[in-house]
Amino acid sequence: MTPVLCIDSGNTRLKWGLRQGDAWLDRGALSLAEIGRLPGADRIVACNVAGEQARRAIESLPSPVTWVRAQAEQCGVRNGYERPEQLGTDRWCALIGARALFAGPALVVMCGTATTIDVLDADGMHKGGLILPGLDMMRASLAAGTADLPAAGGEWRDPLANIATNTLDAIASGCLAATLGAIREMARRGGLPPIFILLSGGAAAAVSPHLALPHRVVDNLVLEGLARYPAGQCGVAL
Repeated sequence: MTPVLCIDSGNTRLKWGLRQGDAWLDRGALSLAEIGRLPGADRIVACNVAGEQARRAIESLPSPVTWVRAQAEQCGVRNGYERPEQLGTDRWCALIGARALFAGPALVVMCGTATTIDVLDADGMHKGGLILPGLDMMRASLAAGTADLPAAGGEWRDPLANIATNTLDAIASGCLAATLGAIREMARRGGLPPIFILLSGGAAAAVSPHLALPHRVVDNLVLEGLARYPAGQCGVAL
């Protein structure tokens, strides 16, 4: 089986993985300007939420590209959106990746430029979800929209144990508390039995230590979903 290059073209970085069979040969991340550094492969399977420039750059690579788009049903996942094609392709791939890795009811949380929280039941039905600003976007919006609030610095202070007593910590703690609260609320209101959380994305490492719910950090759920397309590996993990 020949290697396939999986590309997740996001808002801030291009994440990639070289997949052969059921194993990753290599993975990494780079800027769009560095796209020429990607390893060669016989074909590419990709999703893109970064616009036309990113799409053209990926299509300029020497291998043929298969673009993944959200469908009504695929790889054991049924799309819960009123108009399935409107679901972001990165979220769709993350749901497929989650279904491949975990067979039970799951909350699929992608912590990137935006934070997305999607409910997936034990039968593979996507029940819908939330979109909110990511941690960096929250901090940046506060700095941009106010005269006196800075964008940088700050540490987490648990509001129940050690509430913030300076502005930088108050900002960092407020942004993280909002994210944790949204995850907890969806876990509580998802309409499912006890739910397991799959956490991925660039800010997952910042969220995970403070999430007091059963969860697993997955390096890149979008790539895990993309990997199921080229070889038709849409099985469900037990």
